[in-house]
Amino acid sequence: MKKLLKRTVVATAIAAVSMTMATTAVQAADTMTVVSWGGSYTKSQERAYQEPWTKMHGTKFLSEDKAGTGLAGIRSQVEANNVTWDLVDMLEGDSMIACDEGLIEEIDYDTILAAAPDGTPASKDFLGGMNGCFIPQIVYATLFAYNDELFTGEKPSTIADIFDLEKFPGKRSLQKVPDGNLEWALMASGVPADKVYEKLDTEEGIAMAFKKLDEIKDSVVWWEAGAQPPQLLADKEVSIASGFNGRFFGAQVNEKQPFTIIWDGQLAEIDGWVVPKGKLTEDLKAYLKFATDTQRLADQSKYISYGPARASSAALVGKHADTGIDMKPHMPTNPENFKNPIIKNAEWWANNKDDMNERFNAWLAK
Repeated sequence: MKKLLKRTVVATAIAAVSMTMATTAVQAADTMTVVSWGGSYTKSQERAYQEPWTKMHGTKFLSEDKAGTGLAGIRSQVEANNVTWDLVDMLEGDSMIACDEGLIEEIDYDTILAAAPDGTPASKDFLGGMNGCFIPQIVYATLFAYNDELFTGEKPSTIADIFDLEKFPGKRSLQKVPDGNLEWALMASGVPADKVYEKLDTEEGIAMAFKKLDEIKDSVVWWEAGAQPPQLLADKEVSIASGFNGRFFGAQVNEKQPFTIIWDGQLAEIDGWVVPKGKLTEDLKAYLKFATDTQRLADQSKYISYGPARASSAALVGKHADTGIDMKPHMPTNPENFKNPIIKNAEWWANNKDDMNERFNAWLAK
Protein backbone atom coordinates (compact mmCIF):
# COMPACT_ATOMS: atom_id res chain seq x y z
CA MET A 1 0.00 0.00 0.00
CA LYS A 2 1.22 3.49 -0.82
CA LYS A 3 2.71 5.27 2.18
CA LEU A 4 0.43 7.95 3.58
CA LEU A 5 1.62 11.49 3.99
CA LYS A 6 2.84 12.00 7.55
CA ARG A 7 0.21 14.37 8.94
CA THR A 8 0.61 13.80 12.66
CA VAL A 9 2.76 12.52 15.48
CA VAL A 10 1.24 9.22 16.58
CA ALA A 11 -0.11 9.38 20.12
CA THR A 12 2.69 8.20 22.36
CA ALA A 13 1.96 10.13 25.55
CA ILE A 14 -1.59 9.17 26.41
CA ALA A 15 -1.21 9.17 30.17
CA ALA A 16 -3.06 12.10 31.74
CA VAL A 17 -6.51 12.46 30.69
CA SER A 18 -10.24 18.61 33.32
CA MET A 19 -12.95 21.29 31.11
CA THR A 20 -15.40 24.26 31.03
CA MET A 21 -16.47 26.75 28.44
CA ALA A 22 -19.22 29.17 27.57
CA THR A 23 -20.94 28.44 24.29
CA THR A 24 -21.90 31.14 21.87
CA ALA A 25 -25.55 31.15 20.99
CA VAL A 26 -26.07 29.90 17.45
CA GLN A 27 -28.94 29.10 15.19
CA ALA A 28 -28.41 25.34 15.00
CA ALA A 29 -29.39 23.07 12.17
CA ASP A 30 -32.81 21.42 12.44
CA THR A 31 -31.36 17.93 12.04
CA MET A 32 -27.92 16.36 12.10
CA THR A 33 -27.04 12.81 11.03
CA VAL A 34 -24.34 11.31 13.24
CA VAL A 35 -22.68 7.97 12.54
CA SER A 36 -21.28 6.08 15.54
CA TRP A 37 -20.73 2.61 16.97
CA GLY A 38 -24.03 1.94 18.72
CA GLY A 39 -24.70 0.42 22.13
CA SER A 40 -23.52 2.04 25.34
CA TYR A 41 -20.96 4.12 23.46
CA THR A 42 -23.51 5.93 21.30
CA LYS A 43 -25.70 6.33 24.37
CA SER A 44 -22.81 8.03 26.20
CA GLN A 45 -22.45 10.49 23.32
CA GLU A 46 -26.16 11.18 23.30
CA ARG A 47 -26.27 11.91 27.02
CA ALA A 48 -23.05 13.94 27.18
CA TYR A 49 -23.31 16.01 23.97
CA GLN A 50 -26.46 15.58 21.95
CA GLU A 51 -29.15 15.91 24.61
CA PRO A 52 -27.67 19.13 26.08
CA TRP A 53 -27.27 20.58 22.58
CA THR A 54 -30.84 19.69 21.66
CA LYS A 55 -32.07 21.29 24.87
CA MET A 56 -30.25 24.51 24.01
CA HIS A 57 -30.85 24.65 20.25
CA GLY A 58 -33.60 22.19 19.33
CA THR A 59 -31.49 20.17 16.91
CA LYS A 60 -32.78 16.67 16.22
CA PHE A 61 -30.01 14.08 15.94
CA LEU A 62 -30.44 11.14 13.61
CA SER A 63 -28.17 8.26 14.58
CA GLU A 64 -26.76 5.54 12.36
CA ASP A 65 -24.71 2.71 13.85
CA LYS A 66 -22.41 2.33 10.86
CA ALA A 67 -19.05 3.51 12.17
CA GLY A 68 -17.58 0.05 11.54
CA THR A 69 -17.89 0.71 7.80
CA GLY A 70 -17.58 4.47 8.08
CA LEU A 71 -14.60 4.82 5.76
CA ALA A 72 -16.26 2.84 2.98
CA GLY A 73 -19.52 4.70 3.55
CA ILE A 74 -17.94 8.14 3.25
CA ARG A 75 -15.99 7.05 0.20
CA SER A 76 -19.09 5.83 -1.61
CA GLN A 77 -21.11 8.94 -0.69
CA VAL A 78 -18.38 11.34 -1.80
CA GLU A 79 -17.84 9.45 -5.06
CA ALA A 80 -21.60 9.51 -5.73
CA ASN A 81 -21.72 13.24 -4.86
CA ASN A 82 -24.50 12.41 -2.39
CA VAL A 83 -23.18 12.94 1.14
CA THR A 84 -25.93 12.36 3.70
CA TRP A 85 -23.82 11.98 6.86
CA ASP A 86 -22.90 15.15 8.78
CA LEU A 87 -20.50 13.72 11.35
CA VAL A 88 -18.81 10.32 11.54
CA ASP A 89 -17.11 8.62 14.49
CA MET A 90 -13.92 7.04 13.18
CA LEU A 91 -10.67 5.46 14.34
CA GLU A 92 -7.49 7.45 13.91
CA GLY A 93 -5.97 5.10 11.34
CA ASP A 94 -9.02 5.18 9.06
CA SER A 95 -9.13 8.96 9.38
CA MET A 96 -5.59 9.14 8.01
CA ILE A 97 -6.66 7.18 4.95
CA ALA A 98 -9.81 9.28 4.48
CA CYS A 99 -7.81 12.49 4.90
CA ASP A 100 -5.17 11.37 2.42
CA GLU A 101 -7.89 10.51 -0.11
CA GLY A 102 -9.57 13.89 0.31
CA LEU A 103 -12.84 12.35 1.56
CA ILE A 104 -13.13 14.43 4.73
CA GLU A 105 -12.71 18.06 5.69
CA GLU A 106 -9.47 19.51 7.00
CA ILE A 107 -9.81 21.02 10.46
CA ASP A 108 -8.29 24.27 11.73
CA TYR A 109 -8.14 23.06 15.31
CA ASP A 110 -7.48 26.29 17.17
CA THR A 111 -10.10 28.19 15.19
CA ILE A 112 -12.91 25.62 15.38
CA LEU A 113 -12.33 23.94 18.74
CA ALA A 114 -12.45 25.43 22.23
CA ALA A 115 -9.30 26.18 24.17
CA ALA A 116 -8.78 24.57 27.58
CA PRO A 117 -10.06 26.53 30.61
CA ASP A 118 -6.53 27.80 31.30
CA GLY A 119 -6.23 29.11 27.73
CA THR A 120 -4.17 26.25 26.32
CA PRO A 121 -5.01 26.01 22.60
CA ALA A 122 -6.93 22.92 21.53
CA SER A 123 -4.01 21.77 19.39
CA LYS A 124 -1.86 21.57 22.54
CA ASP A 125 -4.52 20.14 24.85
CA PHE A 126 -5.55 17.03 22.92
CA LEU A 127 -3.48 13.94 23.57
CA GLY A 128 -2.66 13.09 19.97
CA GLY A 129 -4.21 12.25 16.62
CA MET A 130 -4.18 15.78 15.22
CA ASN A 131 -3.56 14.68 11.63
CA GLY A 132 -5.29 17.64 10.02
CA CYS A 133 -8.71 16.04 9.57
CA PHE A 134 -9.35 14.07 12.77
CA ILE A 135 -10.90 15.47 15.97
CA PRO A 136 -9.96 13.22 18.92
CA GLN A 137 -12.72 12.38 21.36
CA ILE A 138 -11.81 9.46 23.58
CA VAL A 139 -8.97 7.11 24.44
CA TYR A 140 -10.20 3.55 24.67
CA ALA A 141 -8.56 0.20 25.01
CA THR A 142 -8.98 -3.16 23.37
CA LEU A 143 -7.88 -5.65 26.00
CA PHE A 144 -8.71 -8.92 27.70
CA ALA A 145 -11.17 -9.87 30.41
CA TYR A 146 -12.01 -13.21 31.98
CA ASN A 147 -14.91 -14.79 33.82
CA ASP A 148 -13.83 -15.16 37.47
CA GLU A 149 -16.02 -18.22 37.95
CA LEU A 150 -13.94 -20.20 35.45
CA PHE A 151 -10.65 -19.71 37.33
CA THR A 152 -10.89 -20.90 40.92
CA GLY A 153 -7.14 -20.87 41.57
CA GLU A 154 -4.53 -18.62 40.01
CA LYS A 155 -5.94 -15.94 37.74
CA PRO A 156 -4.53 -14.81 34.38
CA SER A 157 -2.92 -11.40 34.56
CA THR A 158 -0.57 -10.98 31.59
CA ILE A 159 -0.68 -11.23 27.82
CA ALA A 160 1.50 -14.33 28.06
CA ASP A 161 -1.22 -15.96 30.18
CA ILE A 162 -3.73 -15.53 27.35
CA PHE A 163 -1.64 -17.85 25.21
CA ASP A 164 -1.04 -20.40 27.98
CA LEU A 165 -3.84 -22.92 27.45
CA GLU A 166 -2.31 -25.45 29.86
CA LYS A 167 -2.06 -23.14 32.87
CA PHE A 168 -5.27 -21.24 32.07
CA PRO A 169 -7.54 -23.62 30.16
CA GLY A 170 -10.63 -22.73 28.19
CA LYS A 171 -11.50 -21.19 24.88
CA ARG A 172 -10.46 -17.67 23.96
CA SER A 173 -12.43 -15.13 21.97
CA LEU A 174 -10.54 -12.78 19.65
CA GLN A 175 -11.73 -10.16 17.21
CA LYS A 176 -11.61 -11.37 13.63
CA VAL A 177 -9.05 -8.79 12.54
CA PRO A 178 -5.24 -8.69 12.59
CA ASP A 179 -5.14 -5.46 14.64
CA GLY A 180 -4.21 -6.23 18.22
CA ASN A 181 -3.87 -9.95 17.71
CA LEU A 182 -0.50 -9.55 15.97
CA GLU A 183 0.77 -7.16 18.64
CA TRP A 184 -0.35 -9.42 21.50
CA ALA A 185 1.19 -12.48 19.84
CA LEU A 186 4.53 -10.70 19.73
CA MET A 187 4.21 -9.65 23.39
CA ALA A 188 3.43 -13.24 24.33
CA SER A 189 6.58 -14.22 22.41
CA GLY A 190 8.68 -11.94 24.61
CA VAL A 191 8.72 -8.70 22.62
CA PRO A 192 8.34 -5.65 24.94
CA ALA A 193 5.16 -3.63 24.42
CA ASP A 194 7.07 -0.57 23.24
CA LYS A 195 8.96 -2.60 20.62
CA VAL A 196 6.10 -4.48 18.93
CA TYR A 197 5.84 -2.20 15.90
CA GLU A 198 9.58 -2.23 15.38
CA LYS A 199 9.34 -6.03 15.29
CA LEU A 200 6.10 -6.06 13.30
CA ASP A 201 7.79 -3.96 10.64
CA THR A 202 9.91 -6.98 9.67
CA GLU A 203 9.02 -10.23 7.92
CA GLU A 204 10.56 -12.07 10.86
CA GLY A 205 8.23 -10.29 13.25
CA ILE A 206 5.11 -10.99 11.20
CA ALA A 207 6.05 -14.67 10.95
CA MET A 208 6.69 -14.78 14.71
CA ALA A 209 3.26 -13.31 15.41
CA PHE A 210 1.39 -15.80 13.25
CA LYS A 211 3.41 -18.68 14.69
CA LYS A 212 2.32 -17.66 18.20
CA LEU A 213 -1.30 -17.32 17.11
CA ASP A 214 -1.06 -20.87 15.73
CA GLU A 215 -0.71 -22.10 19.32
CA ILE A 216 -4.24 -21.01 20.26
CA LYS A 217 -5.97 -20.93 16.88
CA ASP A 218 -7.95 -24.15 17.47
CA SER A 219 -9.25 -22.76 20.77
CA VAL A 220 -10.44 -19.40 19.43
CA VAL A 221 -14.04 -18.25 19.01
CA TRP A 222 -13.88 -15.26 16.67
CA TRP A 223 -16.02 -12.19 17.27
CA GLU A 224 -17.00 -9.34 14.94
CA ALA A 225 -19.40 -7.15 16.97
CA GLY A 226 -18.48 -5.38 20.21
CA ALA A 227 -21.42 -6.87 22.12
CA GLN A 228 -20.25 -10.44 21.53
CA PRO A 229 -17.24 -10.80 23.91
CA PRO A 230 -19.14 -9.93 27.13
CA GLN A 231 -21.95 -12.27 26.08
CA LEU A 232 -19.55 -15.11 25.32
CA LEU A 233 -17.95 -14.66 28.74
CA ALA A 234 -21.31 -14.45 30.51
CA ASP A 235 -22.48 -17.64 28.77
CA LYS A 236 -19.14 -19.29 29.68
CA GLU A 237 -18.59 -20.25 26.06
CA VAL A 238 -15.09 -18.83 26.48
CA SER A 239 -12.99 -18.22 29.57
CA ILE A 240 -11.04 -15.21 28.28
CA ALA A 241 -12.02 -12.70 25.61
CA SER A 242 -10.61 -9.62 23.97
CA GLY A 243 -12.94 -6.66 23.71
CA PHE A 244 -13.45 -2.98 24.37
CA ASN A 245 -12.86 -1.86 27.93
CA GLY A 246 -16.11 0.13 27.95
CA ARG A 247 -18.15 -2.94 27.01
CA PHE A 248 -16.57 -4.99 29.79
CA PHE A 249 -17.12 -2.17 32.28
CA GLY A 250 -20.78 -1.99 31.27
CA ALA A 251 -21.20 -5.72 31.84
CA GLN A 252 -19.49 -5.50 35.23
CA VAL A 253 -21.45 -2.49 36.47
CA ASN A 254 -24.84 -2.71 34.78
CA GLU A 255 -25.21 -6.49 34.59
CA LYS A 256 -23.11 -7.44 37.63
CA GLN A 257 -21.11 -9.94 35.59
CA PRO A 258 -18.15 -11.61 37.38
CA PHE A 259 -15.57 -10.24 34.96
CA THR A 260 -12.03 -9.08 35.65
CA ILE A 261 -10.16 -6.88 33.18
CA ILE A 262 -6.52 -7.60 32.36
CA TRP A 263 -4.84 -4.23 31.78
CA ASP A 264 -1.47 -5.67 30.79
CA GLY A 265 -0.85 -5.01 27.12
CA GLN A 266 -3.98 -2.92 26.63
CA LEU A 267 -4.09 -1.68 23.04
CA ALA A 268 -4.74 2.02 23.61
CA GLU A 269 -6.24 3.90 20.71
CA ILE A 270 -7.78 7.29 19.97
CA ASP A 271 -11.28 7.51 18.53
CA GLY A 272 -12.86 10.71 17.29
CA TRP A 273 -14.84 12.66 14.73
CA VAL A 274 -14.39 13.32 11.04
CA VAL A 275 -16.51 15.56 8.83
CA PRO A 276 -17.39 14.24 5.35
CA LYS A 277 -16.45 16.50 2.43
CA GLY A 278 -18.78 19.45 2.07
CA LYS A 279 -20.36 19.14 5.51
CA LEU A 280 -18.27 21.57 7.56
CA THR A 281 -21.04 24.13 8.03
CA GLU A 282 -21.12 26.90 10.64
CA ASP A 283 -23.75 24.89 12.53
CA LEU A 284 -21.51 21.84 12.63
CA LYS A 285 -18.50 23.91 13.72
CA ALA A 286 -20.53 25.27 16.63
CA TYR A 287 -21.61 21.78 17.66
CA LEU A 288 -18.05 20.41 17.43
CA LYS A 289 -16.77 23.28 19.58
CA PHE A 290 -19.33 22.38 22.22
CA ALA A 291 -19.10 18.58 21.99
CA THR A 292 -15.30 18.47 22.27
CA ASP A 293 -14.72 21.10 24.92
CA THR A 294 -13.09 20.20 28.22
CA GLN A 295 -16.31 19.77 30.20
CA ARG A 296 -18.19 17.75 27.60
CA LEU A 297 -15.41 15.19 27.16
CA ALA A 298 -15.24 14.80 30.94
CA ASP A 299 -19.03 14.46 30.99
CA GLN A 300 -18.89 11.48 28.64
CA SER A 301 -16.81 9.61 31.21
CA LYS A 302 -19.85 9.68 33.52
CA TYR A 303 -21.49 7.14 31.25
CA ILE A 304 -18.70 4.94 29.90
CA SER A 305 -15.16 4.10 30.98
CA TYR A 306 -13.29 5.73 28.11
CA GLY A 307 -10.68 8.37 28.83
CA PRO A 308 -11.25 11.91 27.53
CA ALA A 309 -8.88 12.84 24.72
CA ARG A 310 -8.02 16.21 26.30
CA ALA A 311 -5.42 16.58 29.05
CA SER A 312 -7.53 19.30 30.70
CA SER A 313 -10.42 16.86 31.18
CA ALA A 314 -8.59 14.48 33.53
CA ALA A 315 -9.29 16.32 36.78
CA LEU A 316 -13.00 16.54 35.93
CA VAL A 317 -13.53 12.80 35.56
CA GLY A 318 -15.88 11.95 38.41
CA LYS A 319 -18.53 9.39 39.29
CA HIS A 320 -20.66 7.17 37.10
CA ALA A 321 -23.96 8.95 36.50
CA ASP A 322 -26.16 5.94 37.26
CA THR A 323 -24.28 3.98 39.94
CA GLY A 324 -22.07 6.57 41.66
CA ILE A 325 -18.93 4.49 41.06
CA ASP A 326 -15.72 6.50 40.90
CA MET A 327 -14.74 6.37 37.22
CA LYS A 328 -11.07 7.30 37.54
CA PRO A 329 -9.89 3.74 38.38
CA HIS A 330 -11.70 2.44 35.30
CA MET A 331 -10.09 4.78 32.76
CA PRO A 332 -7.58 3.18 30.36
CA THR A 333 -5.38 6.22 30.98
CA ASN A 334 -5.33 5.78 34.76
CA PRO A 335 -1.64 5.32 35.70
CA GLU A 336 -2.42 2.04 37.46
CA ASN A 337 -3.92 0.67 34.24
CA PHE A 338 -1.34 2.21 31.93
CA LYS A 339 1.78 0.47 33.20
CA ASN A 340 2.47 -1.72 30.15
CA PRO A 341 0.28 -0.56 27.27
CA ILE A 342 0.66 -0.89 23.54
CA ILE A 343 0.00 2.52 21.96
CA LYS A 344 -1.62 1.59 18.68
CA ASN A 345 0.46 2.96 15.83
CA ALA A 346 -2.31 4.30 13.62
CA GLU A 347 0.12 5.33 10.90
CA TRP A 348 1.63 1.84 10.71
CA TRP A 349 -1.82 0.30 10.37
CA ALA A 350 -2.95 2.86 7.79
CA ASN A 351 0.08 1.96 5.68
CA ASN A 352 -0.10 -1.81 6.18
CA LYS A 353 -3.76 -2.67 6.85
CA ASP A 354 -4.60 -4.04 3.40
CA ASP A 355 -1.57 -6.34 3.39
CA MET A 356 -2.15 -7.49 6.97
CA ASN A 357 -5.84 -8.17 6.30
CA GLU A 358 -4.92 -10.29 3.31
CA ARG A 359 -2.33 -12.28 5.25
CA PHE A 360 -4.61 -12.65 8.27
CA ASN A 361 -7.51 -13.95 6.16
CA ALA A 362 -5.18 -16.39 4.41
CA TRP A 363 -3.98 -17.61 7.81
CA LEU A 364 -7.58 -18.05 8.99
CA ALA A 365 -8.38 -20.12 5.92
CA LYS A 366 -5.56 -22.61 6.53
